[in-house]
Amino acid sequence: MAHTVVTSHKKKVVIGNDQPFCIIGERINPTGRKKLAAEMADGDFSTVERDVAAQVQAGAHMLDVNAGIPLADEPAILAQTIKLVQELTDVPLSIDSSIVEALERGLEVYQGKPLVNSVTGEDERLEQVLPLIKKYNAAVVAISNDETGISEDPNVRFEVAKKIVQRAQDHGIPKEDIVVDPLVMPIGALGQAGRQVFHILNRLRDELDVNSTCGASNVSFGLPNRHGLNAAFLAMASSNGMTSAIMNPLHEPEMQGILAADVLMGTDQDCLRWIKRYREPSQAEASGGEGREDRRERRRRRAS
Repeated sequence: MAHTVVTSHKKKVVIGNDQPFCIIGERINPTGRKKLAAEMADGDFSTVERDVAAQVQAGAHMLDVNAGIPLADEPAILAQTIKLVQELTDVPLSIDSSIVEALERGLEVYQGKPLVNSVTGEDERLEQVLPLIKKYNAAVVAISNDETGISEDPNVRFEVAKKIVQRAQDHGIPKEDIVVDPLVMPIGALGQAGRQVFHILNRLRDELDVNSTCGASNVSFGLPNRHGLNAAFLAMASSNGMTSAIMNPLHEPEMQGILAADVLMGTDQDCLRWIKRYREPSQAEASGGEGREDRRERRRRRAS
């Protein structure tokens, strides 16, 4: 059973089928967030600071850090953001960029063993990214598309993942350091998207023995009640072998789906995390302890 270990300067996270589902917070990403993009480009990281605190408090085990801002110096901003985030939290990070130079700058400043997001199956991309993964002893997200694009055939996507794992091993990178993204398609556009992903996940677990992740919200794109659909998808994906997801931990339905899956998959021992999060407090706890009138009545009884 594969265990992918990522670390910060203080904390270790283990991703695996016998571990609690790993929640990778997605919010430190300026894509589609014009205000955040403008702030980061100007050196203002106040929103980043709030997003770090909120995601960790909500239960994220890791944070994805992206600085993809058009016409900006992405390598410099990504390195600056990583250094700041590591000052604010001890959870490990996923260094997220499509630009190889930005990945390297992020790896240079990172303290610990990060997850790198990502490498695809294109030969050129493999030969650019995999040497960095080996050099910096990182783990990497392997996205199952190549020069031909994203196949609707799950077996083709599996073969791309297999190619990446094999090429990584050629570079001296163990399969434990590969986390495969099988590519979740919008279920509203492709009715078999869920079945396809579950099929790939089972093969990744049983045949390749690697861990997996995804951009969880993709599955519900364009549909109503996205949070409900995402929550069901995450629970079902977990039962089919998915071990992590890049997602928004501030969305309670999705978190509830994951925590419930941990209970049902036996990775929440004695249901302790579920109980801690959802147990209703007693009346005394809800009011901050014994009420003033209760204390007065108790003193009157003792005096009489």
